[in-house]
Amino acid sequence: MHLKEIVTLLETIAPPSLAEDFDNGRIGLVLDRGNDIRKIAVALDPTDHVLKEAALIGADLLITHHTLIFDPINLISKRLSDTLKLALDNDISIYTMHTNYDKAPGGVNDVLAGLLELNNIIPLALGRIGEIRPIDALEFASFVARQLDANVQYKGKGEIKKVMVIGGSGFRREYIDIAIENNADALVSGEMRHDAIRYADELCLIDATHYATEAPAMRKLCERLPVVSVFIEDKPDVRVC
Repeated sequence: MHLKEIVTLLETIAPPSLAEDFDNGRIGLVLDRGNDIRKIAVALDPTDHVLKEAALIGADLLITHHTLIFDPINLISKRLSDTLKLALDNDISIYTMHTNYDKAPGGVNDVLAGLLELNNIIPLALGRIGEIRPIDALEFASFVARQLDANVQYKGKGEIKKVMVIGGSGFRREYIDIAIENNADALVSGEMRHDAIRYADELCLIDATHYATEAPAMRKLCERLPVVSVFIEDKPDVRVC
C-alpha cells in the first residue's frame, strides 16, 4: 500500500480534528518519504532505539504517539540530525497520532479502560470514567500494576468503585476536578506530582507511569493496520535504589 492510503486509514482511526489545540501542526506526517508501505513499526516514542529496531525489521513507516519535533525549529541540532539520519538512511516515514488518538474510539483511553476492566464506561473530553467491583485501594493499585506491567505509586485509601483514567500525564487540577465532580473514587494516569497529591484530597491517585498507560494502545493499533505491523517496546529504564 502507498503511504497516502495508510495516512487516510490512520486519519479515519484517529481524526486530526479530535486533537487538542496545542497539537495543531504536530500530528500527522512528521517525515514524508512518499514510499510504498510493506511493513509498519509502531512505538510510543520515536527514539533512536526505536528507529534502529524499525530499520532492522525492514519497516517502511514508523507510527508513534509522541512526535519527533514538537516546537518549531530554526536549527537542527546534532541530536535531531542523528535521529533524522536513521530514518532517512533507511527510508522510513514517520507518522504521529497524539491527543487525537487519546480521544478516538479504541484509542489510548479506551484501551486503558479496557485493561483495567472498567464497566459502564463514559467518554470524557480527554479521558474515560467507569465502574469496577468494589475493591480496596491497595488491592486496586496492585491490580493496575499487574494489568499494565508497571511499577505503581499511589496515594489514598478506602473502597474503590468508580475510576477515571487518562493515559499519559493526567494529574492536572482540571482532571482531578472532573474526577471529583463525577464521583470517582480513583484517578489512574502517569506522572503524579506533589501539588496533585495535595489538591486531590480524598481522591485516590494511582500513578502507573506515562509509558505504561499509553503504550498498550499503540501495541493494540498494530491489529488495526492492513500490512504487517510490529510494536517496538522501548520502556524507559527507571531503577529504584
